[in-house]
Amino acid sequence: MIMDYVVRYFSELYYLLGEMAPWLLLGLVFAGLLKVYFPQKHIDKYLGKSNFKSAVNGSLLGVPMPLCSCGVIPTGISFFKNGASRGATNSFLISTPQTGVDSIFATYSMLGWPFAILRPIVAFTTGIFGGILTNLLIKERPKVIAPPVNSKFGGFKIDAVKLGKVESKDTCADDSCGCHEAPKKDRHKLVQAANYAFVELLQDIAKWLILGFLVAALISVLLPNDFFSMFQGYGFLEILIVLAASVPIYVCATGSIPIAAVLLMKGVSPGAALVFMMAGPATNVATITVIAKTMGKKSMFIYLASITGGAILFGLLINWLIPADFILSKMNHSMAHGEAHEMFPKWVGIASSAILIVLMVSGYIANRIQKNTKMTAEKFQTIKVDGMTCSHCEASIIRNLSKLEGIEEVVADRNTSQVKIKGSKINLPEIEQIVTELGYQYKGSL
Repeated sequence: MIMDYVVRYFSELYYLLGEMAPWLLLGLVFAGLLKVYFPQKHIDKYLGKSNFKSAVNGSLLGVPMPLCSCGVIPTGISFFKNGASRGATNSFLISTPQTGVDSIFATYSMLGWPFAILRPIVAFTTGIFGGILTNLLIKERPKVIAPPVNSKFGGFKIDAVKLGKVESKDTCADDSCGCHEAPKKDRHKLVQAANYAFVELLQDIAKWLILGFLVAALISVLLPNDFFSMFQGYGFLEILIVLAASVPIYVCATGSIPIAAVLLMKGVSPGAALVFMMAGPATNVATITVIAKTMGKKSMFIYLASITGGAILFGLLINWLIPADFILSKMNHSMAHGEAHEMFPKWVGIASSAILIVLMVSGYIANRIQKNTKMTAEKFQTIKVDGMTCSHCEASIIRNLSKLEGIEEVVADRNTSQVKIKGSKINLPEIEQIVTELGYQYKGSL
């Protein structure tokens, strides 16, 4: 009996991976190209005003970006500290983690074109709503935090003779998000795109993607096909239950797809599945805490209200306006009956799965070897920083601390929550201030 469940589990896991792997790789390619060729270092100029246009710009910018809710925080806070309005920042923070160019491809692979179209539309709409609501309820302008005198922090040049006037050398003053790095002249842009897509981004989502596959396969095996039939006729209650379970947990936009697909096949309504794919990636305890600390509690409540309210509204609208049978009929694969009208030959799925696994494993091993080599080097001051959950978090810490006078090298490791600092002048209070302003928790020297 147990062996039957084990065999079914691994069979389901193999099936899910084979169906999503080709689209995941394709999505990663587009994410890498977007990263390199999209002029990110100049986008802050579109986010500065507290008006409708800036809210639209913030949401429009966020929809295609392949950032999860932890990776979007340093990027969004960077925009905010660089002069972006609270409304535009909230719009960006709401729309970005709900979807991305990679998850749109993966959504189409398992849930069909209706969900692939609905996800970016919903993310775009809720982002605009949150931005407008923030502009209406919070009138004060965000403060641009100037760097310390005689510091390289933020790309500003301080001239004390000019009574503290701040002269910006670049329109993008604060690149703490780690996404504004100037292209290296000795590296072709396609190489940069491949490195970001198949190393940095893939390592960021790998843990949550694997978790999504494992949970989806487990749900498929353990729950009977009619498990959610008890909620039929109670659409609003079903949506509230899914929402309550989704808000505190974390799963990335791509990792939520196989779980949502299995839930649909087990009888969950399309609206409830959409709620899970909205609230799961966009909200978690860590994100909520950082937004409250850096942008204020009012901005945090608007952020939460926009996502949860939008999830409930769109979930109910989809259940009312779009028949569930239509949604299910447009799914590219029927897991319930083992049928599939395949878009790719079977060997493409197998090869893509193998490539994806090799990339995740080799990337992790190479990353650990590189970091262990640096972290064990002598003459480093070690501090503990909690809250680093992805490569964007590490980049945020490294880039900002490296700008301090006297700092020669910084190495951050999210797996151990350690930051190694080498330099002729290490000012721990100043380091603590910068770490805290970025939204992370400084836990002292080790």
